Amino acid sequence: MSKAPKRPRWYFSLRSPYSWFAYRDLVEKYPDVADAIEWIPFFEPDEQSTGMLGEAGVDLAVVAMARAKNFYILQDTARMAAARGWKMTWPVDRNPVWEVAHFGWFVAEDAGVGRQYCDRVYQARWEQNLDVSDRSVIHGIAADLGIDADKAANAADDPEMRQRGLDTLVRCAKDGMFGVPFFINGRNKFFGVDRLRAFVADVRGDVYSEVEQAWDAEYLDFPEFSVPGADHGHAGGCG
Repeated sequence: MSKAPKRPRWYFSLRSPYSWFAYRDLVEKYPDVADAIEWIPFFEPDEQSTGMLGEAGVDLAVVAMARAKNFYILQDTARMAAARGWKMTWPVDRNPVWEVAHFGWFVAEDAGVGRQYCDRVYQARWEQNLDVSDRSVIHGIAADLGIDADKAANAADDPEMRQRGLDTLVRCAKDGMFGVPFFINGRNKFFGVDRLRAFVADVRGDVYSEVEQAWDAEYLDFPEFSVPGADHGHAGGCG
């Protein structure tokens, strides 16, 4: 008997501005696809998670960001947010522990409010300039959502959640995920917010043409927008 096909899925990060863009585009423009796919969080591992990955013999295909690329992403995301008419702040991350926010998502997802949690954490990080590695921030969000706030805020201390986080990162590695947002449907993979529409078409079974308007065409009054000498391989991801 042949195996049932895997559910279409996307890897998102509560840290990444491009994941925030993809999240909003997905739920606001393509809610049918948002409902149909599996949501899988990716987070940069802290020392404990890194040790667990090493013990499991797993290497993540994610590399440290060059300083020049970081400056580019600051400019690129500000441009993208302005084109969409969105308010955006850029928080300063001091000693972040990304397990705090992402393990909190596990608790929220188990309680049936995973998407609402994403919305609130993205708002906190990218609109309110809050530190989502601060447990008090996660506690407040969880309390507002009516879930166990202590459990959500302190999920990074829970050995079961640590194992769940490890299992998630192992999935990332097995799926060949190398940056976020990352979308998979069957054998087809799509990287970056610029590939969201192609993923949506693939999930819906629609015909998609690569010769299509750029992401910004729907936000701008003139037909073309380009940056001379831009690296078109970036595809709005990995930030």
